[in-house]
Amino acid sequence: EVQLVESGGGLVQPGESLRLSCTTSGFTFSFYSMSWARQVPGKGIEWVSAISPGSADTNYADSVKGRFTISRDNAKNTLYLQLNGLGIDDAAMYYCGKRRSPHIYTGWNKLENYDTWGQGTQVTVSS
Repeated sequence: EVQLVESGGGLVQPGESLRLSCTTSGFTFSFYSMSWARQVPGKGIEWVSAISPGSADTNYADSVKGRFTISRDNAKNTLYLQLNGLGIDDAAMYYCGKRRSPHIYTGWNKLENYDTWGQGTQVTVSS
């Protein structure tokens, strides 16, 4: 059974940082592209960032480019998202997602290309 478990969220003040983790099991992590997405209550899910299986390629939504960094440790089957310079607009539930098919990176920002998402970790930004 494929499982994705996010952690690392919390309450921070504007300008502070967090590091999110996504621990995975049930599939060959190193074969799959992965993504982070986020959702604010009452709004749709927003794709945030993606990374290719071997970490050679990464992409970011314009809203987070230059502030967030996606990475992965294939030996630990874990995906990360470093969030720097957090603002009020970054407050959301953050989810990690597994690509539907292995060894594919094109279409990295299309949510329909990901078949499994974790339960999410909450990021709250407040002064």
